Formats: sequence, C-alpha cells, structure tokens
Amino acid sequence: MDIRHLALISAAVFIVSCSPKATETAQNGSAPAVAAQAVIPAASPNETKETQPVMDILTNPVKATEKAPETFKVKFATTKGDFTIEVTRAWSPLGADRFYNLVKAGFFTDVTFFRVIEGFMVQFGIHGDPAVASAWRGARIQDDPVVQSNKKGYVSYAMAGPNTRTTQMFINFGDNARLDSSGFSPFGKITDGMNVVESIYSGYGEGAPGGMGPDQGLVQSRGNKYLRADFPKMDYVKSAALFN
Repeated sequence: MDIRHLALISAAVFIVSCSPKATETAQNGSAPAVAAQAVIPAASPNETKETQPVMDILTNPVKATEKAPETFKVKFATTKGDFTIEVTRAWSPLGADRFYNLVKAGFFTDVTFFRVIEGFMVQFGIHGDPAVASAWRGARIQDDPVVQSNKKGYVSYAMAGPNTRTTQMFINFGDNARLDSSGFSPFGKITDGMNVVESIYSGYGEGAPGGMGPDQGLVQSRGNKYLRADFPKMDYVKSAALFN
C-alpha cells in the first residue's frame, strides 16, 4: 500500500466510504469535522429483546446496546459462498459490541461489497435501504486501542478520523500493518472461507470519483436500487448469523 492509499484512508467516512485504499473515508465527499460522540443510552428496563422488533432496532441504533460475548462467530452467506468471522471482544470491545448488535438485528442482509481493491481490502457495511443507512450514519462509537494488527483476514471498521466508526468495515486482503498507527483496530478475523472473500468481485475497483466504482453518496441515498442497476456484477451478503 502506497502513501496515497494511507492518505485516502482517512478521507471521509460520513459520506463517501474510505478513500482510495483506506477504509471508511467517506460516504460522499471530503471528511467531515470530527464531532464529539453522542451518548447512546441503554434500553429501558421494560424493553426486552423480545419486545424490540428487528426493524425497530435497525432504524433506532440507540436500542442496539447489548454487550457481546467474549468470543463469538458469525457465518456470512454471500453470492460467492460462505465465510466465517470469529470475534474476540478483548481486541476491540466497542467494535465487537457494535458488530454483535448489527448481526443480531439482521443488518447485513442484502448488504453489498461496494469497494473491493485487489491486494488491499474489501469494504462493506452500508445498508441497502436508505432509511436504515441514514439512521446509522451518525451512530458513531468511540475508538478502541489497536491490540491486533491489520493482517490478512483481519476485520476492522472504516473511519474518517477519531471516534467515527459506524457500520462500515473491511477485511484485509494482505498485511496492512501500516493502518495500525492510524487507529484501525481489528475486532475479528476470518477463520474459514478466506478463499471466498478473495473471490469477491473486484472489477469495478475504487469508488467514484477516483475510480469506476459506486459513488458512496448515491449508495447512501439510493441504496441497492442504485447498486443493482449500475453495478450488477457486485457481490453481496445474503445473510449473517451467529453460530457456535
């Protein structure tokens, strides 16, 4: 990874998607000023998991507050096959908790791998329904210390500066240890199916305006309708579920 990739990595999370070879640079445009993290209150005592409909959680990030187990596995079924992410909470506690809640809410169903850079990483995590994507866009979590390195198969959140992690994440295709010093904190790793991850369609390359891939702002505002119409070869997640 060259210097340009590192610079773009912190480009803009809130609007375009990581920049050219970084991770969550933006969802559309230049990186926004980093704002103080909003406090996300826990669910009230009367709000049990049974009384929180999945769709309600998907559009209300403040209700996605469960603490994750110390270790857990998630199986992703995709258009290219299955792969497994094993999470170790001690590596990145806040990141692991966010991922756990996203999986339980069904967030990753029909989510596209919208940015795939050969030899670098594959990025995903913008919901295909614009209403859901909008609900999570500002649901930032604070940073976790970097305990593990961004090695091949390790999974981290994309971001655009301190305390800007939301739902976008990436899987490293190779040794990207240079990302460690920028605060990208892995929370899990691929334990099965890395060959599937490496086969995810990469023909569109970098996202617009730097490449032929999708414009992250349009992904946010138009969702899967935009991606399916303009980028029909992209692969996507069919489902993601916890398992023992």
